[in-house]
Amino acid sequence: MTSKYERIKSDCRTRNMVWEDADFPAVQSSVFYYQTPPFTFQWRRITEIADSQNACFVNETENFDVIPGKMGDRWLVSCLGVLHSLRNLFYRVVPADQSLDKANGIFRFRLWWCGEWVEVLVDDRLPTINGRLAFLQPQSSNCYWASLLEKAIAKLHGSYEALKYGTRSDGLSDLLGGVVECIPMKANSTNDMVRPQQLKAHLDTTSIVTCIATTNSSSTIAATHKNTSERLVNGIALNVNYRLCSLDKVETLLGDAVQLVRLKDPLACNAFANNNDYQGDWSAMSSTWERVSVQERDRLFGQLDVGEFWMSFLDFSQTFSSLEVIYLDADTAKDELTLQDRPKRWQMKMFQGQWKRGVTAGGCRNHESFHINPQLLLTIQEKQEIVVALNQHTAVEPKVIGFTMYKLLGVFGSKTVTKISDCLPKEFFKTQVSFLNSDYGNTRHVTCRCQLEVGQYLLMPTTYDPGEESSFTVRILSTASLRLSLLETQTLMLLDPFPELKNEVDAIKIKNVCQYEPVFMQLADENKTINCFELHELLEACLPNDYIKGCANIDICRQVIALQDKAGTGRINFLQFKTFLVNLKSWQGVFKMYTKEKAGILRAERLRDALYDVGFQLSTDIMNCLMQRYIRKDGTLRLSDFASAVLHLTAAFDYFQRKDHNQDNVIEIEMSDWIKCVLRC
Repeated sequence: MTSKYERIKSDCRTRNMVWEDADFPAVQSSVFYYQTPPFTFQWRRITEIADSQNACFVNETENFDVIPGKMGDRWLVSCLGVLHSLRNLFYRVVPADQSLDKANGIFRFRLWWCGEWVEVLVDDRLPTINGRLAFLQPQSSNCYWASLLEKAIAKLHGSYEALKYGTRSDGLSDLLGGVVECIPMKANSTNDMVRPQQLKAHLDTTSIVTCIATTNSSSTIAATHKNTSERLVNGIALNVNYRLCSLDKVETLLGDAVQLVRLKDPLACNAFANNNDYQGDWSAMSSTWERVSVQERDRLFGQLDVGEFWMSFLDFSQTFSSLEVIYLDADTAKDELTLQDRPKRWQMKMFQGQWKRGVTAGGCRNHESFHINPQLLLTIQEKQEIVVALNQHTAVEPKVIGFTMYKLLGVFGSKTVTKISDCLPKEFFKTQVSFLNSDYGNTRHVTCRCQLEVGQYLLMPTTYDPGEESSFTVRILSTASLRLSLLETQTLMLLDPFPELKNEVDAIKIKNVCQYEPVFMQLADENKTINCFELHELLEACLPNDYIKGCANIDICRQVIALQDKAGTGRINFLQFKTFLVNLKSWQGVFKMYTKEKAGILRAERLRDALYDVGFQLSTDIMNCLMQRYIRKDGTLRLSDFASAVLHLTAAFDYFQRKDHNQDNVIEIEMSDWIKCVLRC
């Protein structure tokens, strides 16, 4: 099938025109959406900016020379430097079959977005200030792939302005399709100090290990030039992702062994003779090399590629503040030559879901509605280290997100693990202590690495506050097999929500309702029955003047008639009226139990529990349908909404049970009966 890119390009060639992207137009709001732009931007095509004879899209012979420009983002430059160093992954993001002279103004890129690789199309109109590119640009190579790729990322985010709030972790994830974890180099309450064995363990897997220096002390920063990153006095650039390539040990002439790490500066253009490169011990021109034999020096120098250098592990741990590790699953990493010899490969399990108000957006474990969040069952078959990543599908105004994990020794603490398929109930979370809690943050990604023993674990991805809606992706990476499944609640009617009256049990309730018999008889016909309009009038007269009076509406009256009228007359008698009113009072009692903040107002996330107390156990899909039908603009329900939902469900269950002759939860139904059933419910 012909792709959108190919169709547009063919159409442009046929009509001898250059493409203009209507989805991301060349207007001010595409640059700055919320703020007032500090400049007036002029949009120009690359041929209007650069020497068309020298300009190109990608040149394999050129090294990375992207600079931020007047307004560009340094974090994105660092991420692109890492991508550029991984040539096979680079060409997956930046397809090589493109050139400026044959493009007809259209370019395509592939980015990891919302849990999948998506193709993003952009035209080559770029924002300029005084004739020069405002954002990312080549320093000297005249290669414009980075400027166009930045535009593709801005298009996904909605504007160039949105990139101001981006992070290196977001950029590395979007460009490489991996899970990014930030690991502090120094020991703290949750992390031990990073040691060589840990680095080697990362390098044994399909992971890209980068390190960042973030020191801001003016005494340690050397002079810098325009459009270049600040650097420490030893030449290490601040806030740049240096790639960790390998570890080695060098033996000195005195017999000492020194642990070395090989790093790559993604912003360097050559291996030596660059004054901005690392200049400390074991750098290319360092006198430290005089302490080792010529053979040892040649062995280690022979491993260096463009932009690479050696550093002692001691200096490494003192220079860099944190690691940013990009975990790539086997399928993503398979084409990258530098990763093909890794002995361990990450395997990925993925789940995509939604937090929906009143359905699956229960908030963190501080809230009583926590249990309605999506519940994922993780089955570990052998002891292993896993990486859990939660990604929300939004770049602008992200929610505060995180996740909690429980170890299941049994559904309620028993010694043997039973087969679990249904969601665990609210009572489970009142008694169980969580096994793992991620940090919560208003970031696109939350990642945590942990060691798991054999067994079953419950993973709960959540927003911090209830009722916040977003789509999300959970990815779990492991080097051994595991199983991931979604637990779902089975739809059942556990109690009769509309029981018939029993004189000995409901005598007091019936007595209270009997006072309305004279009014009922005044409205009734010769058969002592009333229709929905007369019921509406009766409820208006007999319901007290508080929030229960909201149930005196014509829609609820129609539902009451449809539920109890088996003969199709559209009328009910006084006994049926009493049955409804007694049950309505009972539903009101349940409703009151869950309206803690304000009488008469039920928060949407409590509806599932309120319906459970009435007698309904409902699946996520059915709860979603109920929310779409009954939820109000402010995310709440009134008693009339609750009563209508109960009547609706009661009628649906009643009809199904009457048709389920074999008691196997399967019915056959003719179209006319189906339509009548839907209209009556």
